[in-house]
Amino acid sequence: MDEKAIEPAGERIYVLAAHPDWRESRVNRRLRDAALATPGVRMRDLYRSYPDFDIDVPVEQAAARAARLLVLLHPVQWYSMPALLKLWLDEVLTHGWAYGQGGDALRGRDLWLVATTGGPESSYHPQGYNRSFFDAFLPPYEQTAALCGLRFLPPMVLHGAHRASDDEVAAHAAMFAERLRSYPDWPELEDLPACVACEVPEGDRPADDAEPA
Repeated sequence: MDEKAIEPAGERIYVLAAHPDWRESRVNRRLRDAALATPGVRMRDLYRSYPDFDIDVPVEQAAARAARLLVLLHPVQWYSMPALLKLWLDEVLTHGWAYGQGGDALRGRDLWLVATTGGPESSYHPQGYNRSFFDAFLPPYEQTAALCGLRFLPPMVLHGAHRASDDEVAAHAAMFAERLRSYPDWPELEDLPACVACEVPEGDRPADDAEPA
């Protein structure tokens, strides 16, 4: 499935869709397709665009900078994101661009996690086999947003994706599409404060000619 061509204006939402095998996806594939069909949305299928994991950083930074909302769309794998999405964060959200001294390219924008889990919601409980509520696994996302001056929006999560009925999947995809269409006019955002970026002292980063850690 072809992605929308990058347009310099008019695409206020950038969806980063990451699934290692779309053929095995029941829910994320439907959400990806919903994003593709929504006006004003730029959708990047990471595994299709970068099968060799060679991310085009300038292209990705330009797309992220042009958007008002960044969406991380993925299945939860080992309590985190798929490897290629993590690599996108590592290579695109660079010091001096996304955070740190002079790194204000994304400041004031929003970050939204849209995820699925294989286990049911009841498994994310202190007495469940995941041993914690789902919120316990969100700090890496929340702090990534904070470091870049992004407002972290309440996640949209479908638990038990493997066992969800066709009607539940369809309703979830429809809700996702509606949220994309109506952004930023979400009632809950009225009381959600903007994020103040975490300042990184200049001395905490090595000089450009220093050896990497």
